[in-house]
Amino acid sequence: MDKYIGKRLDGRYLVEELIGIGGMANVYKATDLLEHTTVAVKILKDEFAESDEFLRRFKNESKAISLLSHPNIVKVFDVSFSEKVNYIVMEYIDGITLKEYIQQKDILPWKDAVHFITQILRALQHAHDRGIVHRDIKPQNIMLLPDGSLKVMDFGIARFARSENRTITDRAIGSVHYISPEQARGDETDAKADLYSAGVILFEMLTGQLPFEADTAVSVAIKQISDLPVSPRQLNPDIPEGLEEITLKAMQKDVDRRYQSASEMLSDIEEFKRNPSISFQYKYFVDSEPTKYMDAIKEVRTEQEELAPEKKGGKKKKKKGFFSIFYKDDGSRNNMAILAGIASAFLVAAMLLIGGMAIFSTGIFGGRVAAPNLVGMSLEDAKAKYPDFKYKEGDPVFSDEIEAGLIAEQSPKGNARMKKNGTIEVHLSQGPEVLVVQDVYGMEASAAEAALRKQGLKPVIEHKKSDSVPVNFVIETNPAKGTEVQKGDEVTIYVSQDEDTEEQVKVPLLSGTDKAGAESALKGVGLTLGKVTEVESDKPKGIVVGQDPASGTEVDAGTIVNIEVSKGPKEPTKVSVSVALPKGIGSIQLKIYQDGQMIKDAGELNPNYGGSGSYSIEVSGLESDMPVTVTFQINGKPYQSYTVNFATGKATLKEDHSGDAAFKPAPTPPTSSSQSAAQGGNAGGEVKG
Repeated sequence: MDKYIGKRLDGRYLVEELIGIGGMANVYKATDLLEHTTVAVKILKDEFAESDEFLRRFKNESKAISLLSHPNIVKVFDVSFSEKVNYIVMEYIDGITLKEYIQQKDILPWKDAVHFITQILRALQHAHDRGIVHRDIKPQNIMLLPDGSLKVMDFGIARFARSENRTITDRAIGSVHYISPEQARGDETDAKADLYSAGVILFEMLTGQLPFEADTAVSVAIKQISDLPVSPRQLNPDIPEGLEEITLKAMQKDVDRRYQSASEMLSDIEEFKRNPSISFQYKYFVDSEPTKYMDAIKEVRTEQEELAPEKKGGKKKKKKGFFSIFYKDDGSRNNMAILAGIASAFLVAAMLLIGGMAIFSTGIFGGRVAAPNLVGMSLEDAKAKYPDFKYKEGDPVFSDEIEAGLIAEQSPKGNARMKKNGTIEVHLSQGPEVLVVQDVYGMEASAAEAALRKQGLKPVIEHKKSDSVPVNFVIETNPAKGTEVQKGDEVTIYVSQDEDTEEQVKVPLLSGTDKAGAESALKGVGLTLGKVTEVESDKPKGIVVGQDPASGTEVDAGTIVNIEVSKGPKEPTKVSVSVALPKGIGSIQLKIYQDGQMIKDAGELNPNYGGSGSYSIEVSGLESDMPVTVTFQINGKPYQSYTVNFATGKATLKEDHSGDAAFKPAPTPPTSSSQSAAQGGNAGGEVKG
């Protein structure tokens, strides 16, 4: 039996069952005995607890996700790191992964795909705005709840050290089927790497396939770098052209041609949602150094213009020859054939390029190859693994990330083009820079602070009474002078204070306590609780979320400390949306959708009998949420659509099809008596005429 099941963590979290097994941690369902809620607890596996690498990874996740608060990102409630156990307490999600859902459905309706990718991008935008890059976006890391909402999770390699694993191996950071080309190459990554992964997820949802498959992870990674994905519409013709363009723009190999931010991609998606027939006219296959095969594309366009009808309504000339494949029988463009032609042209160009590279690599023209990535290796291992290169050892450098004695820097950098058999200059790590706390004893406080800061340390001033040192001069430091420390470490400077000066105390950290706890903590150090203000917060009601003065501030004993406590999570705004149902067409089948996802099947209704002939539904969301579209569908056809704005609490009519023939009563046929009268009248008219 699992050793954690049935145990209490820190006396608070009762572990109940194992619900997920990961590479470096397991996830358990547990009960928070203090809050009486169900939570998920992610516990670092024992075999990794002694590894600095995995412990740093685990701490990275807790730090990254603790900075985030968004409805599409799993919440973190608590973290704990100790010699016995390391764990993160998170929101418990009762659902399945998006990957499982895609596998169940095979191909998702494009409206569902848009609904899901919108939520993913909103989560990424929130993270990116706070400087956090996920770097492992994949459907396995996204949970789908029964109400259709998504939660992005597993920030285990967010902001992970760039020096880690920067070559294409089976251990590459991120999952090879979803990583960006720059990740596969081992280059530095930013937020645009997450957008590439989002594009791959969108591709998979729309087509039921991954863009690149191969027998090994290395082969898939190489395809991410070099291969072009097949057109999504070639795999699924039902995909609108605009949505295909969005997908392919997100998956651009060149980061400069990719979406530059999640908000930019969201903007295009919103534009597409307003007009699904839109075409953005993005040029996906344009090379910065066009080959002669690009001329074929130009020739296609030129021929199309020449073959256009000379006047409106005229017939197009018959297309003959090779380029006829780019047109349908009715004379319209065959977009799929054009895309296939472009892809074929690039395939030929790529083959020529590869052939040319092969010739160059033989040494006929001097030969240039990609420099190996040596960062993190020993010089001996580098020489043994890459014996074809020459090595020059440069000056050693300090590094907080690379172990002493290993290669910390190289020139040229990994993957840069260089001469075959050329020389690589390497700089070995000396480990973190070690400093000796200088002697600032007896110096004036501000001068001592400046001296330590210039040395690369972080000085912290504290006051202390002294019989021998003048007021405002340094008594001592901690660590003491002459002690070895690392660059960036804190050094406390104890400064002499006046005998008449009141005792100074540090303001304690009050966040996370309630009012009674805050008052007790303040009283314990000789401070007084002052004004208590309620503020908006997602923290539970009554929990301290702010304080003035801030924690760590030195103040006189008896100082008043004001606090801010949470009003509790804000209640969602509820907006009622009503429609008048069509009468005179008999029974109807009514279904209601929110952003393309069905939220209510009202079943069969008959507006002619009972009730007021209208139907209402209530939707809810936070004021910060984006507006949603609520669509009423009758008998399988759109009836009315409303834009619901939670910030204003109003629903505005967006589209109205209630006047369409499908929702109008059939004309009443004339009776037999009226027909006779009409015939008699006509007959009389004829006689009179």
